[in-house]
Amino acid sequence: MRLMRIGPAGAERPVLLDAAGQHFDLSGVTADIDPAFFAGDGVERVRAAHAAGTLPAVDVTGQRIGAPIARPSVVLCIGMNYAAHAAESGAAPPEQPVMFYKAPNTVVGPDDEVLIPRASKETDWEVELAVVIGRRARYLSSPAEALSHVAGYAIANDVSEREFQLRQSGGQWSKGKSCETFNPLGPWLVTADEIADPQALRLRSWVNGQPRQDSTTADMIFSVATLIYELSQLTVLEPGDLLNTGTPEGVALSGRFPYLAAGDVVELEIEGLGRQRQLVGQA
Repeated sequence: MRLMRIGPAGAERPVLLDAAGQHFDLSGVTADIDPAFFAGDGVERVRAAHAAGTLPAVDVTGQRIGAPIARPSVVLCIGMNYAAHAAESGAAPPEQPVMFYKAPNTVVGPDDEVLIPRASKETDWEVELAVVIGRRARYLSSPAEALSHVAGYAIANDVSEREFQLRQSGGQWSKGKSCETFNPLGPWLVTADEIADPQALRLRSWVNGQPRQDSTTADMIFSVATLIYELSQLTVLEPGDLLNTGTPEGVALSGRFPYLAAGDVVELEIEGLGRQRQLVGQA
C-alpha cells in the first residue's frame, strides 16, 4: 500500500493510493498518519478497510502532496553510509554508524519549495532512503529482528548546508541539517510488505535535469536492519519516528558540481518509492 497526506500544509488529510492508482479517503480510519496511527496498528486497519471496500474514493487532482507522515517526534540521520560518498567527503568509511539529528519541522512535502538559508553559499542535495518505524524498537537482540519494526519506506532529500555543517558546526552536524524545508519527504510511504529487500533499491538525483547521483542501497556500509539494531542500543525508536539512512556519491560537496542556487530544480527518485521535485528558493 501507499499512504499519502493530501492538502494544504498543516491541514493534510490521510489518503490511500492503491495498486490500481485509485485514491481513497482514510479519514474514517484515522485522523492522520502520525505516531498514534502506527502505534495503533493503523496500517493493518487501513488494509482491512480497503479489502472490505468501505473506503470512499477521493479525487486529489491538483491538490498539494504533503509529507506522508505527520511531523515525527524525531528525525534520526546516518552520515557517510556509502563508501563512495565518504570518499568524496574526504573521510574514511566509518567503523560505526555516524548518527545525527534533524529538527522534526524540517519535514515538508515532496514537491514543496526548498529554501536556501540566509548567508548560505553551500546548500546541497542528498537523495536518501527514509525508513518509518512502525513499532517500538528497544535493545533489539540482533539485526534479524529489525525489519519487523519497519512500517514503510519513502524518499527523503536530506538537504544540507555544508558551511554550517562542517566549518561552523562546533562538532554538531545538526547545525547544517536543521534549516527550514531541509527534509522533503514522499510522495508516499510504501508499506514494508511491498519492499522485498530495502538493500536492492536504485537511488537517483538530478539538478536542472542533469544527473547527479545514481547508486543502489546495496552499497550501504550499514544496512537498514543493522542501523535499526545499532540505534536500538543507543536510543528508543518509537512508532512514527523517521530514519534517513545516508546518501550515495554525487553531491556538491564533492567539488564536481555547484551548490544550489535560487531557481534550481532538484529531482529525486528511488525505485518503487516514486519521485520528488523541488524548486529552490531563497529564505
